Amino acid sequence: MDHVPGRDAAAPAWTAPAVPTAGSAPDGTRMDTVELLVSDLDAMTEFYRRAVTLDVLDQAGPTATLGRGGVASIVLRQDKDLPGRDSRGAGLYHTAIVFQDQARLAAALASMAQHAGRLYEGSADHLVSEAFYFRDPEGNGLELYRDRPRDQWTIHPDGTVQMASEALDPNQFLQRWYDPEIVENDTDATAAIGHVHLQVGDIPTARRFYQGILGFDVTADLGSALFLSAGGYHHHLGMNTWHSAGAGPRAATLGLGDVRILVPMRDDVEAFGERLRGNGIAAADDGRVLRFSDPWGTRLAITPERG
Repeated sequence: MDHVPGRDAAAPAWTAPAVPTAGSAPDGTRMDTVELLVSDLDAMTEFYRRAVTLDVLDQAGPTATLGRGGVASIVLRQDKDLPGRDSRGAGLYHTAIVFQDQARLAAALASMAQHAGRLYEGSADHLVSEAFYFRDPEGNGLELYRDRPRDQWTIHPDGTVQMASEALDPNQFLQRWYDPEIVENDTDATAAIGHVHLQVGDIPTARRFYQGILGFDVTADLGSALFLSAGGYHHHLGMNTWHSAGAGPRAATLGLGDVRILVPMRDDVEAFGERLRGNGIAAADDGRVLRFSDPWGTRLAITPERG
């Protein structure tokens, strides 16, 4: 559930343990990095470093990679020739970075309040998670959140997960959980992509593609929004039509470059490829990474963690 408007490293500590699920997407699936195409690389790198509290893991030429604890989460690639992102078109609704616990989330929230408070958009207790919402300086949606332990989730017999959008006061959250010592002494924190939420043109088409072809399990279908996962997570992918109903194929713009997904083994990558080709969907496989696009031209890449 998300806020409704008005490489080969081991899985990070925040990852909820996978459980067997019905869909053909492997239960060990998790999100990899999100690439953002940006106009001002220096300003965007500084925002994600200084405000979001990510580290610059690599920077060369027009590209910067940021993350925490050696785990990459955001790739920024400069392309000054592209027009601005279309807020009502298909593409990114928000990138969601998950923190290990309340204290680490509070540290990031305090940093955002100090350095980018004007970009705050809201917050919500989703029962499975606690989340705070922002925009980055170029208008890309950003969620910072932490998961509640899986044994506190309500999972229905059909595999759907009970989620909601209840009040969450950011000031109370900071008062309870913010600890300056975490900021000074925390060397083991990760801040990886927990899920990615997309804007799509219509939900039935999205469901046919992401559930019917890719094999992700539907964890919630709200009519105007759809949430899917593998391995029993509350959602790895969200998609909605709140601003983008009827949107056609994406034009080349700033904003979302691609969404990257990690699966356990190379065989899993090949299985995705077979399903795509069996449904007449073009895909490029270089022997490691499988690249393809969804019905609106949003680019996805699937990579194995091993093999």
